[in-house]
Amino acid sequence: MPFVTTDDGVEIYYKDWGSPDAQPIVFHHGWPLSADDWDGQMLFFHANGYRVIASDRRGHGRSTQVSTGNDMDHYASDVNAVVEHLDLHNAIHIGHSTGGGQATRYVAKYGEPQGRVAKLILVCAIPPLMVQTDANPDGTPLSVFDGYREALAANRAEFYQAVASGPFYGFNRPGATVSQPVIDNWWRQGMMGSALAGYEGIKAFSETDQTDDLKAITVPVLVAQGDDDQIVPYKDASLKQHELLQNSTLKIYEGFPHGMLTTHADVLNPDLLAFIKQ
Repeated sequence: MPFVTTDDGVEIYYKDWGSPDAQPIVFHHGWPLSADDWDGQMLFFHANGYRVIASDRRGHGRSTQVSTGNDMDHYASDVNAVVEHLDLHNAIHIGHSTGGGQATRYVAKYGEPQGRVAKLILVCAIPPLMVQTDANPDGTPLSVFDGYREALAANRAEFYQAVASGPFYGFNRPGATVSQPVIDNWWRQGMMGSALAGYEGIKAFSETDQTDDLKAITVPVLVAQGDDDQIVPYKDASLKQHELLQNSTLKIYEGFPHGMLTTHADVLNPDLLAFIKQ
């Protein structure tokens, strides 16, 4: 399997499909998942002639389960290690949820200064800041994230099952069409990773202020989110992203859940493609 070794000795697993001459699309997965969460999009964009790359975040999936670096700076640095190893240029970066934070930090810190990024797509992404603070009074109270940590530490398998079968895909909504294989695949990916990375990742995705990252990005950005996202409230995420970014297009999907890339791939994939082709 292909791996890149970072400066601090972490082996980052990645997938790389397609011609080296094709325009690359780099995918950034959500918490606590892996590159496998992008299979549907990778197959779609590969079939449309793109080179598609996705990596497992440190501590997640097949990457090294280390005890350090479960924070946004290391996440972005690890992406940069993959990008430099593959020598990617003119790339489209697509981030979902925590992966949206990772992609935002990467583009702001590494991608634009090096001229490696063409566009950014944020889907149900976490920036600018999830947790409630004096400066962010509309955020989610810290007690909610403390509850996540408590549930993960008590019974990670049960906690992940509850997230996947409930709010992540909107399967807890009346009349929802529930897919047990989708739930099982989410749970499988989460359980492949380190319990420590999952635990510490909660702080990374909830308490990292990325306001300055968003302000620094100049490439075109598509901001997409469902208004029934029960994980990342869209009014505190995508609407604020659109305000802070210099060059963004906002698209809100009525009734779509946090995991809309899976539940509504038939809608999202063509929309993402249309933005990329602009």
